[in-house]
Amino acid sequence: MSAETKLPVGREAIDEKGWWQAHKFLVLRRISQAVFLGLFMLGPWFGIWWVKGNLSGSLTFDVLPLTDPFITVQMLAAQHWPETTALIGAVIVAVAYALVGGRVYCSWVCPINPVTDGAHWLHDKLGLQKGWQPKRTTRFWVLGMVLAVSALGGTVAWELVNPISMLHRGLIFGMGAAWTFVAAVFLFDLFVSRRGWCGHLCPVGAFYGLLGARSILRISATKRADCDDCMDCFAVCPEMHVITPALRGTDEDTPLILSADCTNCGRCVDVCAPDVFRFTTRFDETPAPARAPRRKPKHQSTASRAA
Repeated sequence: MSAETKLPVGREAIDEKGWWQAHKFLVLRRISQAVFLGLFMLGPWFGIWWVKGNLSGSLTFDVLPLTDPFITVQMLAAQHWPETTALIGAVIVAVAYALVGGRVYCSWVCPINPVTDGAHWLHDKLGLQKGWQPKRTTRFWVLGMVLAVSALGGTVAWELVNPISMLHRGLIFGMGAAWTFVAAVFLFDLFVSRRGWCGHLCPVGAFYGLLGARSILRISATKRADCDDCMDCFAVCPEMHVITPALRGTDEDTPLILSADCTNCGRCVDVCAPDVFRFTTRFDETPAPARAPRRKPKHQSTASRAA
């Protein structure tokens, strides 16, 4: 195969590992997102109230309270003391995400993720320009602004415009104004800023990133010496900047992706034909020799323009 041959992103992984292994974590994420959303819809749609509420706050089997800790922090900023069950639910959720990785919420639970992934897919299909890219720290400014507005206004400010809550309302009550918020996120990522919402603006992702900054679950570029520079991992990663330190570090540098921005989506594991990446823990000390001096890749994938 000539060096000029361009392969679609993930094509080499499909050829080497088969379709399932090249899409495994993507499919599992979609199933996970559908299951979480479906549990909340069982009650309104079918009268099966296993779970009451939504991702902001819920009660499972009338026993287990689960509360979004971001909502709880806003309530405290607004000087509204939550009920004991809500506080217990917030602690349970916070501890869980602190252990497994806060932004696991973004890639495995959040129902807006398929919306933004769909916008990114169409963005690439249409060959649109990268667009405006606000600084990644912008989402932390938005986070601070949300807390400030909650404190000054005495209300849970983000829930007034939260597209996650709007999506739930739209599914329950049908077409209405709630869908405009979801459509706005889709159109923003499609035409204004590639991966702009989740990667640059969403305060929920910013909050969960801080929450899981020291989480145990990690992805490691254990076989980085085998990297063939196809760039597919960069093309599919929603936070591509997290890959470089682990993949292109020296022998002394850790192969672990330690950035709090990593969503643990597993797509880099999926699309890598030589299986450079794998899930592990932050305590993994498996030796990982650095890559040999940069060599001309066997092929150039369409990901090269995305990096």
